[in-house]
Amino acid sequence: MKKIYRTDENVITERTVYEPGSWINLIAPTREEVNEIAMHFDIDLVDLRAALDEEESSRVQVEPNYTLVLIDVPLEEMRNNRQAYTTIPLGIILVDDIIITVCSKENNVLNIFLRNVIKGFSTKKTMRFVYLIILKSGSVYQSYLRLIDKRRTVIEKRAIEKETENTDLIDLHELESNLVYFSTSLSANMLVLERLTRFERLKQYSEDKDYLDDAMIENRQAIEMANIYRIIINGTRELISTIVNNRLNNVMKLLTSLTLVMSIPTIISGIYGMNVSGKWMPLSNTPYGFYIIVFGIVAISILVLITLRRRKML
Repeated sequence: MKKIYRTDENVITERTVYEPGSWINLIAPTREEVNEIAMHFDIDLVDLRAALDEEESSRVQVEPNYTLVLIDVPLEEMRNNRQAYTTIPLGIILVDDIIITVCSKENNVLNIFLRNVIKGFSTKKTMRFVYLIILKSGSVYQSYLRLIDKRRTVIEKRAIEKETENTDLIDLHELESNLVYFSTSLSANMLVLERLTRFERLKQYSEDKDYLDDAMIENRQAIEMANIYRIIINGTRELISTIVNNRLNNVMKLLTSLTLVMSIPTIISGIYGMNVSGKWMPLSNTPYGFYIIVFGIVAISILVLITLRRRKML
């Protein structure tokens, strides 16, 4: 899909032709759309399609007639029937006072600009637009990180309330995988920002540096959040493992105690069930002998139960 936008008097509108100061947004573009843009602006097809490869790493690439800035942006998706988060490349190409963005999927980072709510946003100020994209990317990273931490809190609460299931452990592993993706992508984006601080090829306005500084601060905060949440998730996993092991120990203790109590009537009834002469068996000829033996079994079992209870083994 190819869309052309331009801001005039702080209002973004969709256009049909390429104009200076325009923003060309390519989302999962067709081969024909990519070829058209490449021929019209004399851009290498490999560079234009770089963002469509999920394995591409973040970088800044300077060519004679254009500049490619490749970053990773966060994406919300469904994975294994669960809500998950990942990162995908976003290509930003600066050429002839026009900015071109290329991405394989629609994402919230670019959608923010389409809602016309960004202060200071103008498609005509290309470098500021680049800084704003990276800045808002950091903000979206942080919002997703907070959602990840909320999901971790729910899993931790269920574990404490004795409702832990196997799916909770799987979800916890999924959350940690998301944090690994985020941490790796944010670190790569930070290298791009550091490269941009030395970037003087294109025209920049005096206040653009403030947006670059804000983007670096936002990115650093997102990195710190991702690292902190990874540590917390490790602690949550250890907590769940400890709780599960403790519950298992309690179950084994209970079963062992019950086995000990149940063995008492089994042993006594086994002795009285031996095929020997009745005169050698105690109480065999005593009136109500059966009831006396049963009462003795019950009394011994109760005594054992009380002893186990006092020793906190039951």
